[in-house]
Amino acid sequence: MKYPGKYIKKKRCLVTVILFIAAAFTANAQNSDVVTSGTYLSRSWKYIASNMPWEWYGSDEAKSVAQILLLTQKDIGGWDKNKNFHRLSKGEIAALAESRAETGATFDNNATITELRFLAKVFSHHQDKRYKDAFEKGLNYIFLSQYDNGGWPQFYPARRGVSYSSHITYNDNAMVNILLFLRDIYADKELYTLMNLSEEVKLKAKKAFDNGIECILNTQIVVDGKPTVWCAQHDEKTLAPAAARAYELPSFSGSESAGIVLLLMDIEKPSGKMINAVEGAVNWFKSHKLEGIRLERAINEDGKRDLIVVQDEKAAPLWARFYDLKTEKPYFCGRDGIKRTSISEIEYERRNGYGWYTDAPKKVLEKYSEWLQKKEIALEMR
Repeated sequence: MKYPGKYIKKKRCLVTVILFIAAAFTANAQNSDVVTSGTYLSRSWKYIASNMPWEWYGSDEAKSVAQILLLTQKDIGGWDKNKNFHRLSKGEIAALAESRAETGATFDNNATITELRFLAKVFSHHQDKRYKDAFEKGLNYIFLSQYDNGGWPQFYPARRGVSYSSHITYNDNAMVNILLFLRDIYADKELYTLMNLSEEVKLKAKKAFDNGIECILNTQIVVDGKPTVWCAQHDEKTLAPAAARAYELPSFSGSESAGIVLLLMDIEKPSGKMINAVEGAVNWFKSHKLEGIRLERAINEDGKRDLIVVQDEKAAPLWARFYDLKTEKPYFCGRDGIKRTSISEIEYERRNGYGWYTDAPKKVLEKYSEWLQKKEIALEMR
């Protein structure tokens, strides 16, 4: 295929920029005390983006990573998931840069929100307009991808051939992460003050947040007239609990629901509907906790470390990740999509490669008494 000279020059220019940034990034990494102390390149991207010392975000290393984010941001505004942007190879940077026009980005596994928060931190040290432009582009992606019903999909636009990518997604706290980010935006939290975002943008963030909360209230599973918890994903049209991967069937979620309730509890002036939603979920968590068991790793007959459930009357309460929508009992599922009553009945790979139990609702129950005071204040103000 023949390409016009203008296209070739443009592509060469892009590759040159990529190689320059990658080389500078490598040099900075090699000369950095932070790197040699083992607290930088050895860390995960999530850690680097969120938990490094504040002054580090003003370093040359952080600027190099920010440049890579600019190159790898999708044209639509978001980013790919599961990328360690701080230690990508030259080839990986080039491949991501060349695929920017490809359809879709994602909120799965903390993607897009993590990158936006990182850019804000670097911008707070270096008021580089390119970082702000990329930040606003990502923020617009959030507005663009929200459904009219207030929910957000896992991917937007949806991935071709992956039906669940269009579902309203609570899995791995995807939608909760978006809402917490939007709240920080419209509240003009210190990190975003220097961005000097317009009042129009902050109002859009507030409206998107309110619509997202309304979606949460409308998707809560109701049984015999009582609100309970949520599924990890809900159909974007009917709002009913929906399936994702073969082992992620429609269910009550003991894991993702905890993050949702903690978000609702954090709202200063809860409406009557929010109060009912929290109390319904808290009651469900109380009645569905699993007591007298703990998880342990043991060597199985094949010599592999294996996850087993051990009886222990002194163990702290746990909750299953999934509960059957009819029986409300825990179930476990392998890649064959068949429900089982214990993790020992599913294949080794899924048993050890997925989080089947959680203690996340413990935080909800611990915060409940404090939240009751907020509830009383809200009722008195009516």
